[in-house]
Amino acid sequence: MRTVPPRTQAQRSVRVAAAAALAAAAVLALPQSAGAAETAPIGYGAGTTGGGSATPVTVSTLAAFKTAVTGDTAKVVRVSGLISLSGQVDIGSNTTVLGVGSSSGFTGGGLRIKEATNVVVRNLNISKPVAPADGVTVQESTKVWIDHNSFSADRDHDKDYYDGLLDINHGSDYVTVSWNTFKDHFKGSLVGHSDNNASEDTGHLKVTYHHNHFGNVYSRIPSLRFGTGHFYNNYVDGADTACHSRMGAQMLVENNVFRNTKIAVTTNRSSDVDGYANLRGNDLGGAATEVSQVGSFTTPPYGYTAESASSVVASVTSGAGAGKL
Repeated sequence: MRTVPPRTQAQRSVRVAAAAALAAAAVLALPQSAGAAETAPIGYGAGTTGGGSATPVTVSTLAAFKTAVTGDTAKVVRVSGLISLSGQVDIGSNTTVLGVGSSSGFTGGGLRIKEATNVVVRNLNISKPVAPADGVTVQESTKVWIDHNSFSADRDHDKDYYDGLLDINHGSDYVTVSWNTFKDHFKGSLVGHSDNNASEDTGHLKVTYHHNHFGNVYSRIPSLRFGTGHFYNNYVDGADTACHSRMGAQMLVENNVFRNTKIAVTTNRSSDVDGYANLRGNDLGGAATEVSQVGSFTTPPYGYTAESASSVVASVTSGAGAGKL
């Protein structure tokens, strides 16, 4: 029998180091869990970093905020307190806008991300955006992460008194909308503003919505034209029409919970051309579906973990909105 010489300490160290490297690589290769949304976006907006590690600047007035978010250099702007505004403030590229605490943000208007890239908006209260301002508009922009914000209005006014809480349009792309609350509004989130904008929107408007809470929002949860939408692990309570796929849009609706909702998913309303939808793992809670065309979008091109619908209400109500980071 051949005797194998004992391994030296150096050999053992090399093997241990190699095993550790392989283990680390295996961990990195795994899809991100829901909790990873606390530190980085999951979905189409993956890789968005905003201002990254730039030294934060804290502002408490509208004038200071406008100055701080201008331009495309890397910047982190912390908003302290609730700032009233009329209309919208444009946000430059490579920007993180972060609310301080649980009650900072904007009321009366909102933010516009136009012709920009690599923008993060987190931990803000954004309320009552009087038309024609949206709470947040993403327009002709790419790589955007909208996370842990509280959007709200009221339903005491006409449905057109306020504009959208979050609208994404004009060929924008690679957007993740995660862990937000949308409450007390008629028009929640519109993706693709017009049936007549195919030339700009086709092939774009790729958006992921996950772990959001839509409460007492009448419709557009979301409404998607032309694009590709992944809607998973969201909690919808009190809607007339929730997910709306139209104008050839592809939507995957996965492991969501619907309560007090009339139509959970529709593909055949309000436009001349129907959309497409695939549904799996949802708790419809008695809501109807109107799927005229089953889509081909079944496998998103990124790693993610969709938790079971049975745990979504607990996860979303405890984790979504401003003040939960």
